[in-house]
Amino acid sequence: MVSKAVSAAIAALFKRTGKLVATVRSEPVSKLLQGIVDGFDFIGNDMLMYNGLRIQSMELYVQAVSLDFGAIFRGKVNLRQPTQASMRVVLTEEDLTTSFNTPFVVSKLQQLEIDGKEILFQNTVMTLNDDNKSLRLKTQARAGTFAPFRDIDLVADLDIQERKKIQFVNVSFEDEDDILANELAEAIIDHVNSLLDLDKFALDGTQLLGDKVRMRNKELIFYGTAKIDRFPEKK
Repeated sequence: MVSKAVSAAIAALFKRTGKLVATVRSEPVSKLLQGIVDGFDFIGNDMLMYNGLRIQSMELYVQAVSLDFGAIFRGKVNLRQPTQASMRVVLTEEDLTTSFNTPFVVSKLQQLEIDGKEILFQNTVMTLNDDNKSLRLKTQARAGTFAPFRDIDLVADLDIQERKKIQFVNVSFEDEDDILANELAEAIIDHVNSLLDLDKFALDGTQLLGDKVRMRNKELIFYGTAKIDRFPEKK
């Protein structure tokens, strides 16, 4: 019953989910009457957030925690004290491309201006390279409403800095001779790096810390820790 309640509470945080299972661990089970659990494991896939960002799969392993047992019967998960969890998040190329084209991300990108002109984007595509180290970002951008779109094509590695920021590093451009496009690309990368603060992606009541990011089999895998002060609720 408690596992189902936790599963339902987590599912409510997403616009859409595929298979989603939370398993509460408590031994002996009688501890549940006091709201004490040894922790719970959560595994979900095909998850769509309300801002349009997509997640292929997520694993969350929560440490021992004290719950308000009475709230479970009302379909809520209330923590009596903060806890933390280790997490593993997997994103596919399609997830990355779809997310970068959502109104949520596009609006953030278009906060960038050059010489007082708003940067407009279209047709962004992200792919993960076979070296399991770098990714490729292709997009079309222009400065101002009437300028022609220029093709932006670059390769970069991903790095986590200070456990708080995901950064595009070791950036190289596919067409080194297109100076104007590359200047625009450099401004875009600087802007994107300024946006990729994990605090901006954390759910209410949580804090995200990054440990490492890996690429394997055309998937981007993020490992980190979630500090949970209170169980997030759908806004």
